[in-house]
Amino acid sequence: MGVSLTSLLQANNPGLTHRRAARARWSLARPSVIPGFSLTLGLTLAYLSLIVLIPLAALLLKALSLPPERIFEIATTPRIFNALKISFGASFVAALVNVVFGLIVAWVLVRYRFWGRRLLDAIVDLPFALPTAVAGIALSTLYAPNGWLGGLVAPLGIKIAYTPLGIVVALIFIGLPFVVRTVQPVLGEFEAELEEAAATLGAKRLQTIRLVILPRLVPAILTGFALAFARAVGEYGSVIFIAGNLPNISEIAPVLIVIKLQEFDVAGAAVIAVIMLAAAFLLLLAINLIQYLSRRRYGDG
Repeated sequence: MGVSLTSLLQANNPGLTHRRAARARWSLARPSVIPGFSLTLGLTLAYLSLIVLIPLAALLLKALSLPPERIFEIATTPRIFNALKISFGASFVAALVNVVFGLIVAWVLVRYRFWGRRLLDAIVDLPFALPTAVAGIALSTLYAPNGWLGGLVAPLGIKIAYTPLGIVVALIFIGLPFVVRTVQPVLGEFEAELEEAAATLGAKRLQTIRLVILPRLVPAILTGFALAFARAVGEYGSVIFIAGNLPNISEIAPVLIVIKLQEFDVAGAAVIAVIMLAAAFLLLLAINLIQYLSRRRYGDG
């Protein structure tokens, strides 16, 4: 007859087909108490498309509206190249500094109890709430050659404001909370028994930090670094006041984008923005890859 046993079973038990279809649907998503996976997935994709994908696609199309030789000319202009180098270089250095001191701040807030700890914990979030222009004015006033801190280091030949060093200082200020708030919850959930067990087995303090604590913190540290770096690359308000915006010296890429827009060169501004977007995406992709590998290595993901 050419009829298989599976077909006969399905004909005699119609519920079997429905159960298989249900299992196939469940395989697309993890079981959840709240139903509506298809609806929520559709809303998620629509929202991300409207907020992220469509604007980025429009930006890319605007940049590609220029002839290829014009795009190449803009991308290879020394002023734009130096601005991109300053933006990404300062952001990278600031994110590294924030990783070190953000880890220390998070450690103090989690591991020690002292008077004023809650106030210090709240101060960490101040760069989140403070307008960037206010932060830029405060930093430029503080680190100017006649400022409180700038005046102290000026006799030593160190100039902070209106130099790339001032840009790094501003980016450190706005990026610190990202590292602290990413590492702090992980430290809070860390089992102190592991440190005690390491000490019982004869491990020294540095060995305990290097072999027990840091491996568990690597994914959170990388996440904080990526967030601080991404925030710093696009920073504008707090930087323009302390940078001085000197071409080829202390001029950042977002300033050039604003200059292009003021000249009504929207396509030129879009080219610079696409270059920044591509470079930031590649760096963040590399960071996320390292984060994924570290989580697989230490069994956290």
